[in-house]
Amino acid sequence: MPAKKKRVPAKPAPAAKKKPPDKSPAVESAASEKLSALDAAALVLRASGQPTSCAELIAQMAAKGYWTSPKGKTPSSTLYAAMAREAKLKGAASRFEKTGPGRFAYRPDAERS
Repeated sequence: MPAKKKRVPAKPAPAAKKKPPDKSPAVESAASEKLSALDAAALVLRASGQPTSCAELIAQMAAKGYWTSPKGKTPSSTLYAAMAREAKLKGAASRFEKTGPGRFAYRPDAERS
């Protein structure tokens, strides 16, 4: 019976060195302008002043350039869950209040918090 050959593990390729991020003012301002879905929803609700459904919020946020879905299948469901979670966990300190089935409004006293 012939002797078995020992396997020699392959050596991993050396990792490429990452460049440090550019600290120019143009890059910092672009990064600071990027809003989360909740922040964008709060801006839209505060500007409109009336209860809105999450599907309408997603459309308005995209139209105004505040936020677009990163290729998600159900962005309105994700936004609904996040807004409901914030309203439940933060209570009166939340930016959102649920006004009806699937509709949220901006809480007027949220600005003082």
